[in-house]
Amino acid sequence: MSSQVITLWPDTLAPREKLLHYGASALSDAELLAIFLRTGFPGVHVMQLAEELLVQFGSLYHLMSADHSVFCSYKGLGNASYTQLQAISELAFRFFSSHLAKENAMLNPKMTQHYLQSLLAHHEREVFLVLFLDNQHRVIRHQEMFAGTISSVVVYPREIVREALKANAAAIILAHNHPSGKAEPSHADRLITEQVVSACLLLEIRVLDHLVIGRGECVSFAERGWL
Repeated sequence: MSSQVITLWPDTLAPREKLLHYGASALSDAELLAIFLRTGFPGVHVMQLAEELLVQFGSLYHLMSADHSVFCSYKGLGNASYTQLQAISELAFRFFSSHLAKENAMLNPKMTQHYLQSLLAHHEREVFLVLFLDNQHRVIRHQEMFAGTISSVVVYPREIVREALKANAAAIILAHNHPSGKAEPSHADRLITEQVVSACLLLEIRVLDHLVIGRGECVSFAERGWL
């Protein structure tokens, strides 16, 4: 770890106090990580440790998805931190899954986006996934339909329709990742969306959204008015 001095408490509040005053969403990645780490080590404050770990791993995503041996090779981290962080990640995923199985997926689009990010963001190649929804837009199940290369994936609308009929789905949400990390949809993404919408229209299956997942970012076709 470097000895560079880092501002420890943005806005004069420690992370725990800031969370209590303003809510968890007001905290930076480093502040959330500092709460998780709890303490630093001699000569390194926990906030400095959190910020330097994010710099060394590149992002919170890369930290949480790091291989066990790589994660534990960093000073200040070990088996306890690794298992706790993996448990937090899995707990969040199960929370999203449970919520979307009971609630309208379109009422809380941010939660749906977080759920899809947890499913897709770790893939190193493009994966095309479909959420199958009932007539109240609750998630019946999700399925990774197609897998491709680091820059493209071939999608067959007919296969999506077939699986939607098997699931007795009234609506679907499409999603795929961009391993490059940039979530901006391509022309091909827009074209395949139009093809899926046309195929589903014949059987009165609604395509509610198409989400493109990057690293820490997401673009919604519905929010852009493309559906």
